[in-house]
Amino acid sequence: MTQTRTKARTAAATVTRRESAFAERFALFAECLLTGVWIAVASLPVVTYPAAFAAGSRHLRRRTGHEAGGWREFVADFRLAVRGGWLAGLAGWAAALAVWVDVQAVRAGIPGGPFVGAVGLFALIGLAVAGLRAAAVWEPGARWRELLAAAGRRTVLDPAGSFLLVGGLAVVAVSGWFVPPLGIPVLGAVAAAALAVEERGRRRR
Repeated sequence: MTQTRTKARTAAATVTRRESAFAERFALFAECLLTGVWIAVASLPVVTYPAAFAAGSRHLRRRTGHEAGGWREFVADFRLAVRGGWLAGLAGWAAALAVWVDVQAVRAGIPGGPFVGAVGLFALIGLAVAGLRAAAVWEPGARWRELLAAAGRRTVLDPAGSFLLVGGLAVVAVSGWFVPPLGIPVLGAVAAAALAVEERGRRRR
């Protein structure tokens, strides 16, 4: 009789743990989607997207670390990150403009245009991945120039993680193309992917 009760309690505890694990993962997924909306709102001034991703990534780090934090903490982090982050955002748009010029050169049939356009496109993708990696490890007081330089090295030295982030960016692009509203919450999933890639790299080091 005692053994039967013990087995029943063990089975019930196992089911509870499984349900708790599922509930926690679902809650984290929902938090990623909500964070994506926050990131989109904070990116509206156009040049603030690096700071928005940095604040979103830090919010998700708190969430996975079981620390308290919500919209107010996100806003506080965003205000700190945007102080130097807007320059990184401006540089990103300048790079995008340069690639657009390359694409126009390809369309115009200028000799060597396809090669230059391809190089520019790959460089822009690399910059985007480095920016996500830098935002994922941002902390208050960190300098964006140093973060981006270190993230650029990790982008080259960790191609597997970089390709994962390229896939995340592709998902955002496809989602935004077919269902524009869906591209907004997916931004949080990209921030979470950047966190996972950086954590994977940290453990390997």
